[in-house]
Amino acid sequence: MKMGFRWYGEGNDTISLDDIRQIPGVETIVWSLHHKQAGELWEPGEIEAEMEKITGLSRYDREHGITKTFNADVVESVNVHESIKTGKTMLGMSRDEALDNYVKTIENLGKAGVKVVTYNFMPVFDWLRTDMFHPSPDGSTALYYDAHKVAELTDPQKLVDETLEGANGLTMPGWEPERLAHLPEFIEAYRGIDHDKYYENYKVFLDAVIPTCEKYDVKLAVHPDDPAFDLFGWPRVVSSKEGIQRVLDLNPSPYNGLCLCLGSFSSRRGNDPVDAVKTFMDRIHFSHVRNIKFLDEAGSFSEVGHRASEGDVDTVGIMKAYAEADYQGYIRPDHGRHLWDENTPEHKPRPGYGLYDRALGIQYLLGVWDTVRYGK
Repeated sequence: MKMGFRWYGEGNDTISLDDIRQIPGVETIVWSLHHKQAGELWEPGEIEAEMEKITGLSRYDREHGITKTFNADVVESVNVHESIKTGKTMLGMSRDEALDNYVKTIENLGKAGVKVVTYNFMPVFDWLRTDMFHPSPDGSTALYYDAHKVAELTDPQKLVDETLEGANGLTMPGWEPERLAHLPEFIEAYRGIDHDKYYENYKVFLDAVIPTCEKYDVKLAVHPDDPAFDLFGWPRVVSSKEGIQRVLDLNPSPYNGLCLCLGSFSSRRGNDPVDAVKTFMDRIHFSHVRNIKFLDEAGSFSEVGHRASEGDVDTVGIMKAYAEADYQGYIRPDHGRHLWDENTPEHKPRPGYGLYDRALGIQYLLGVWDTVRYGK
């Protein structure tokens, strides 16, 4: 198992590579080209430049005897254009053009040495929360989903405005203002698209991309829907064990796999994250391990600490399943709470992506792993 940490790049993250370097156990920087819009081609030069920042050492590092380096094996994410999801020309781009750019991007990433590419197939919105810095009982703040507020929402634009306002001036993958400026067009495009039609469009995507993944040894890893149920009448198809199996069956190649986010998966009541890990182990190329706590019968939840007893996700059982199988893929902690000075205006991080709680989470997850693997 290789432990990772998501980093948004120089000038686009409140956390530096040198901060991450001091977290014991981190080997992999999970990265992306965050200035790229869905559908755009990732050029070899910009890929290589970002990877060199991650895998190299600065002059300061070398002069001060710092030797720890990272690999840049995992990209999260190469976002999928809405024309691919709907099967319709959107924002001036046809499905064929978007697929061509995606395939070429996979080729360029493979040639650069990337091993795993994460993506999601959620319609319109990526992950969704109603509060970016919700107060917690311990004085920290955390991402929060209010099921009542979403159920009463008549205009998704209000949610877009509130989410972008909470971004603290930083990029929010899946919530790009340039793309969401076309929200009315998206709403119209998804009319009449049910789950079966969405799976058909999904298969077109996989069948177009997987041969290039196989050729260049790049594993494709889908992130579950977050939260894991339909929203605003749009179909979400990676929300349950049955839905995941159907996605894997659309293209049987082992390169068609999962970025199994156990927090997202667990947001649907009845989903069993430990069972999912055991069931799909051979198709899990990358995994996010985090914890949520349900707050009411409607399904409202808050992100909480990674320790199992803090919430409703069995993070111990999850890591035990990975350790017993000697999992060889990549894992990272996911959304953490915002702790200590991260709740002051001058040190406010990207929502869910502060330093401290994710660093604490890594030590907890590695502690469970080490206990299972090496304990007596």
